[in-house]
Amino acid sequence: MMPLRELDVRQILREGGLPFQLIMDTIASLEPDEGLRLLAIFEPLPLIRQLKQRGYIHASRQIDDDDWEIVFTPQTASSTKTQADASPASADIWPDPVWNMDLTDLTPPEPMERILARLETMKAGEVLFALLSREPVFLFNELKLRGHEWVGNFDSTGSVFRIMIRFNPSEAAA
Repeated sequence: MMPLRELDVRQILREGGLPFQLIMDTIASLEPDEGLRLLAIFEPLPLIRQLKQRGYIHASRQIDDDDWEIVFTPQTASSTKTQADASPASADIWPDPVWNMDLTDLTPPEPMERILARLETMKAGEVLFALLSREPVFLFNELKLRGHEWVGNFDSTGSVFRIMIRFNPSEAAA
């Protein structure tokens, strides 16, 4: 039986809080053979989709009207991916970044807004490198819509997300 770490976010949710970063920090701290038993007041479908992209399978069970148990288990250590890994390109074939941005001190949505504003000033093929305090889940969708390529991951501490974005005007949506 796979060991499970338990995280109860029901009270945070009942008080109107957003436990997303706590959940993601907990996921990042799991051992490769460890799963997560999440207790919530609803079935968190966006979270389930995101963790599926990271290589987790889930089992949801409604215990009561506002009481859910969701168990996340890694498929295999070798198949685990981050959302950023969905990008079609590998970082080792990219040119050096022309733009470097440290956005770790900013709160959302300002990092995404600054990155998108910078991209509007870039030339074809230029690369932007940014440091962020969390994984930019909403930015990934914007980059995809605009046709840009990206690669990214967390640093060794798991507290800073690093992303490289290549400006691709030929595919960017008008």
